[in-house]
Amino acid sequence: MKKFKNSKITLFIVFLLPTCLVFSTFILYPIFSTFINSFFDWSGLSANKTFIGLTNYINLFQDSSFKATLVNNLYVIITSVLFQIPLGLVLALVIVKNNVRNKLLSIIYFLPYLLSTMAVGLVWTLFYDPYFGVVNNALKWIGVENWQITWLADPKTALIAVLIVVVWFYAPFYMVILRAALVGVPKSLYEAADIDGASKTQQFFKITLPTIKPTLVTSSILSIVGSLKSFDIFYIMTNGGPGTSTELVGTYMYKQAFVNYKMGYASSIAFVMFLITLLVSVFVKTFNRRRGQA
Repeated sequence: MKKFKNSKITLFIVFLLPTCLVFSTFILYPIFSTFINSFFDWSGLSANKTFIGLTNYINLFQDSSFKATLVNNLYVIITSVLFQIPLGLVLALVIVKNNVRNKLLSIIYFLPYLLSTMAVGLVWTLFYDPYFGVVNNALKWIGVENWQITWLADPKTALIAVLIVVVWFYAPFYMVILRAALVGVPKSLYEAADIDGASKTQQFFKITLPTIKPTLVTSSILSIVGSLKSFDIFYIMTNGGPGTSTELVGTYMYKQAFVNYKMGYASSIAFVMFLITLLVSVFVKTFNRRRGQA
């Protein structure tokens, strides 16, 4: 019996070891390395590093541009949670029935997510072109020429213009997740509700939403974490400008590391972003668990 238990433990370690090795190499080591680099004045190119303690963190929290990036990231999070997931849910409800028409619609809806972010950024930059872009020409066509503006060059509209693209691009991802959750809702619940005379709206709020709540929570966490890591579409479409109107933590960190060659400072930004992401994820999970127990 003892031999059997020992062999089971050995087998467990053998199967677990590769996973631990990969996780340590590609997840834990980069986090630890970033944390260590954040205490140095380092260009990232030279082998020489100067230990400066908490100076990078002190400078970071006095940096008005970094504060602006946090606010912009907050706008991205709010937009993602309030628009991406609801839009994904609406699309999922449209295609939840498994028939030929819905299969075709699901392919059409999912097409944007199959495009590369580089292509999406470049195409939408052309759409927003103030002279030849589709958006301004469409406004002219419907007779509201006064609404024609330089969408990506105006600090008042640049962030909104990019957020529209972000919602359009990522909503299909949540559509797929939420459709899988909707398919899993037992039909017997709807049959019982029909017998009791519940309307479709009542069924949605009393059956559908509570049943898929765990998936909605997971989607929210994915959306928040993804928003905190946003980089590519913003960088391609506006490069963080004009001014700091579309600058995010990710684009600011990239510029500090690879444009200004302040790798130590960029490491402090990266580690603060990691801490914020971790805290937000734990908060959302804990909040929903307590609400579920209440």
